[in-house]
Amino acid sequence: MSLRRQPSEEQLLAYTAGTLSFPEAIVVATHLSLRPETRAWTELATAVGGAVLEDQAPSPIDAGVRDDLLSRLDAPAAPQAAARPPTADAALPAPLDRFALGPWRWLGPGVQVRDVLGTKVGDCRVILLKIASGQSTPLHTHQGVELTCVIDGAYETHDGVFARGDFEDADPNVTHQPRVVSKEPCLCVAALDGQIRLPGMLGRLLAPFVRL
Repeated sequence: MSLRRQPSEEQLLAYTAGTLSFPEAIVVATHLSLRPETRAWTELATAVGGAVLEDQAPSPIDAGVRDDLLSRLDAPAAPQAAARPPTADAALPAPLDRFALGPWRWLGPGVQVRDVLGTKVGDCRVILLKIASGQSTPLHTHQGVELTCVIDGAYETHDGVFARGDFEDADPNVTHQPRVVSKEPCLCVAALDGQIRLPGMLGRLLAPFVRL
């Protein structure tokens, strides 16, 4: 699977339709908040989808479904949750700043990770990854899909440089070792499905200590 600087059209359509998984949608939303040009594409897709729906002939709705919907509309509104948990980071892009964050954890020399709490669905969850300038993550592949968006700084893989707002889509067929090429640390948000896999004998020895 090739890597991309922005989500695929299929991912953007799924995001627009609300069918993308919650963790993946957070990463796509972060990308859209940093890349207005991609956001314009999703707004066009939403408009086209709305026009298509308007052209569809109306279908009858079951009376029970209709009554249930009307009762929900008449119910009192649920109280609004706090805009931002005390452990959130207001400096993060808007799609992330409302989530509480776990503590930073060591992943390797110059590499730290923290959980974005309340985002886990099955084995997929959202993490923040911070890598010091000149440092690399361990060489790894993935149990499942990993979607990453760069928030600050830049890193390089065999596929080129990924800078602020860039989006990377990696799966179990991709083995890479991102290295930070910016002067400042690189901060990324990632939706990770399962654990990373470290190849080779050294990887098997380090695996118990390098867990996300």
